[in-house]
Amino acid sequence: MNLTEKIKAKIREVKDFPKDGIQFKDITPLLKDPVLCADITDELMHQTIKLKPDAIACLESRGFWFGMLIAQRLQIPFIPIRKLGKLPYETDKYSYSLEYGTATMEVHTDAFKKGQRILIHDDLLATGGTASAAAELIKMQGASVCGFIFLIELSFLNGKENIKKYCPDVVSLVGY
Repeated sequence: MNLTEKIKAKIREVKDFPKDGIQFKDITPLLKDPVLCADITDELMHQTIKLKPDAIACLESRGFWFGMLIAQRLQIPFIPIRKLGKLPYETDKYSYSLEYGTATMEVHTDAFKKGQRILIHDDLLATGGTASAAAELIKMQGASVCGFIFLIELSFLNGKENIKKYCPDVVSLVGY
């Protein structure tokens, strides 16, 4: 079985979460498999290293799980982008629509340096709203997006097309 098949075998689909009609892709079962997690991290690293990021911006909260591992292996800063009200210092904020409502993401005002190349990581690409919000926050601080990397892509929602305006380098390990 290849890596994509192993990941898909572990992902649990939860019907009607967080609202009716959504088929939530739950990655927590794969976190119980340390060998698979190491293989996922290796592949994310392989895909990431060629983008030559100065830092990795990871999206709350599931983006943190593999994002920190990537940052440690590349020895680059890990920068959390969180939901409104979760960061203790001064923040820049960006509000957006997502497939089941609206949200506001924020990042510390001193998170990025002008000219830095930032990789955006999250567990899932759906409509691209959260990833676009992260890209906007990065742009606000004078840095640029050098790529996006996701564990899962819901290709039928066209999120990749929505984020390519920030950077054409979009990688997902598993597609639905």
